[in-house]
Amino acid sequence: MRKLQYDQVMESVGLLRQAHDEVRALIEKKNRPAAAGLLADCQESAIAIGTLLEQTEGETCPVIPLLERYCEQIYRFHEGLTREQADTEHGADIWPEGGEAGQDALAAGRMYKWLQQQLTAIENEIRHNVAVRREVLFLPYKASMWDSLESVWKAADADEACDAYVVPIPYYDRRADGSFGTMHYEGSQYPAYVPVTDWREYDLVERRPDVVFIHNPYDEFNYVTSVEPTYYAKNLKQYTDMLVYIPYFVLDEISPDNAEAVKGMEHFVTVPGVFHADRVIVQSEDMRRIYINVLVETFGRETKAVWEKKILGLGSPKLDRAGSTKKEDLDIPEAWEKILYKPDGSRKKVIFYNNSVSALLQYDEKMIGKMKSVFAVFQEYRDTTALLWRPHPLIEATISSMRPGLWEEYRKIRDDFLEAGWGIYDDTADLERAIVLSDAYYGDPSSVVQLYKKTGKPIMIQNAEVVGD
Repeated sequence: MRKLQYDQVMESVGLLRQAHDEVRALIEKKNRPAAAGLLADCQESAIAIGTLLEQTEGETCPVIPLLERYCEQIYRFHEGLTREQADTEHGADIWPEGGEAGQDALAAGRMYKWLQQQLTAIENEIRHNVAVRREVLFLPYKASMWDSLESVWKAADADEACDAYVVPIPYYDRRADGSFGTMHYEGSQYPAYVPVTDWREYDLVERRPDVVFIHNPYDEFNYVTSVEPTYYAKNLKQYTDMLVYIPYFVLDEISPDNAEAVKGMEHFVTVPGVFHADRVIVQSEDMRRIYINVLVETFGRETKAVWEKKILGLGSPKLDRAGSTKKEDLDIPEAWEKILYKPDGSRKKVIFYNNSVSALLQYDEKMIGKMKSVFAVFQEYRDTTALLWRPHPLIEATISSMRPGLWEEYRKIRDDFLEAGWGIYDDTADLERAIVLSDAYYGDPSSVVQLYKKTGKPIMIQNAEVVGD
């Protein structure tokens, strides 16, 4: 039984207890028609509980016989009250003192005691013999960011008391005027071991998952892309009791006492996903302190307790994924193999070349020149070194929207690289493959650097101001 359904059943049991109190009071006041009507309502409620248990637990559920007995006795009480009312109107009392449902306070008390005892037996049977299952929903949007949720999904999927659903959601490029452009759906790009449910087949309103995990925090305030608005954090809160936001990125660790660095964290922290989530899971305890400090500075010291409860420094699933992927587990495309190995079968050195959105926007034409220089060097040394180029997955959407002219230049570099065929262009969702496969990192500062540090392999940051001959 879903936790949502279990809670509904237990709420119904609580209402039955209240109804028993009212039935007793009505009988003592000799308002037998109202008491009989309320008993009929109790019977209907018990039947509804039994129907739900039969649907979720099967006909052999041990609670059902207790509910049947309860309903049978309710019926007898109801009939007794109805007959008594009719005979009393004719001057007779068919429930003499000490009878099964007499009209005095003693008889009402006996009825009340029986009802409460039966309801306690029903409640105990539900608590001890009805298994509660939680439905946990994961809503990634870009397949390349799935690693920010995967280890949590694996834990949920392994829990026998949990039903975990992965429902990739569509997202849109934004046009220059902010309107929605092309819709993208990447449900086919997830690892084969991840069972994907189509977003059109999962009804949030009907299913009301117990927990929802997201990694997109921006809602309508992302001016480059936007997930389908149904899945904005502010809307998801209506359909779950626990909305959890986990950032899709890993940041440089900074000291919570470094005021200047903490100030630069504001655009990561003051976002709708943080505001609307019930829990926010960040990469470390220091990062938790930074989030809390920024939020307190923004909203006032009186809000500190709220953020301290909400923000949890439990670590990043991205780091879990990077640390668990092994080279022997990698699926290497055949086209890559030809670039990775020399004619004699020995393996070349592999350099992971990464470009970030922010660096491209910051250096503009200089970065275009830098990239051309980098490719020229690696093309010259292609016999001994393989370049694995993996740009940030949002470069196209961002640059084409914000700098159309720059995008045309960037696209030409990309197309020339692909046509030449001497290097690897990796635009797949599997970031960890590039990290594990490569021998060193070269490129822009980004969250990828934080993951790469875990490997202990060399990291080199490119300088757009320095261009080779």
